[in-house]
Amino acid sequence: MPRTARFGVEEEFVLLDAATLVPVSAEQMHAAVLGELPSGGRLSAEFMTSQIEAATEPVPTLASAQEQLTRMRAVLARHAPAGTLVAATGAPFALAGPGRITSSPHYDDVADLIGHLAAEHVVDGLHVHVEVADDEERVRALRRLREWLPLLLALSVNSPFANGVAAGLASWRSTLLRRLPVSWGPPAFADADDYHRTVDRLLAIGALPARSSVSWAVRLSDRYDTVETRVADAQLSVTDSLLLAALTRALVLSDEVVKTPAAPHALDASLWLASRHGMRARLSTQEGGSERAWPLVERMLRGIRPVLDELGDAEFVDDQLARMRTEGTGAERQLRAHGTRGVEGLTDVVSVH
Repeated sequence: MPRTARFGVEEEFVLLDAATLVPVSAEQMHAAVLGELPSGGRLSAEFMTSQIEAATEPVPTLASAQEQLTRMRAVLARHAPAGTLVAATGAPFALAGPGRITSSPHYDDVADLIGHLAAEHVVDGLHVHVEVADDEERVRALRRLREWLPLLLALSVNSPFANGVAAGLASWRSTLLRRLPVSWGPPAFADADDYHRTVDRLLAIGALPARSSVSWAVRLSDRYDTVETRVADAQLSVTDSLLLAALTRALVLSDEVVKTPAAPHALDASLWLASRHGMRARLSTQEGGSERAWPLVERMLRGIRPVLDELGDAEFVDDQLARMRTEGTGAERQLRAHGTRGVEGLTDVVSVH
């Protein structure tokens, strides 16, 4: 596989009342900003009317993604109505009653399937697409990513609050997503036929309203020739998002062959522990043991270092991981800001600029 595979980044945001940090409708913003941007990228509505998504075009480099993501965040910040802020967090600080669902046939079908869960399903993630031309190779890449999902989640935790208090979990968003019928870690598919037969069966029994509703933490896109990770919370900064994108692309392009996939129960447990503890978690290993998250980062880097070097991403990844060791994950930064200055401090941390 060529080491120049393009990738795309999708960032989801939520519009919050600046005083209470509860979601408010972004439909006024939607009317002003939705659509393709002349400078590259696309802004679109999301499941709840309080949400909005920023998606890059397919890009070849981190620099290209950074330019588009930075510009889209600036557009959103500029158009936020008075008394509100656009927040980069996996889940809002608090809710004030049921949210309003964006009107569309697809979202109506999803809401009908999940019932009352839809009322509080205000979750914002970071999705990374990596182009892979061959269907079988996409499934092999999915198998590689599957093994590292708990670590990618631990690195990206950024939703530590629920109902206005510390949730006791670093990723409340992951806990909310786990309640969906097809979510969390995917099976270890044998090949492309196995993947597509599984999705077809889930559609046939009514567990999915559409292929686009698959919410596994990594999946094959139903629209593009890409492998798509959906494990990460929305990130506080563009550089946080780019770190996850760089690691994801390198894992997709690596030569690792997964001979013994993680057992479903081990993967599930590690994902839960990552959502609970972030980078303080102890996660299962392919050898059947367990290891702290930071040593696992070093193990992952040893495997993907040649790809990072070839892409020119190694220095950026090393620098950002060093920064995270010092500053903490997004969840830790949110908790620290709230503990020091309350809602005002949290506002400063999560606001998109």
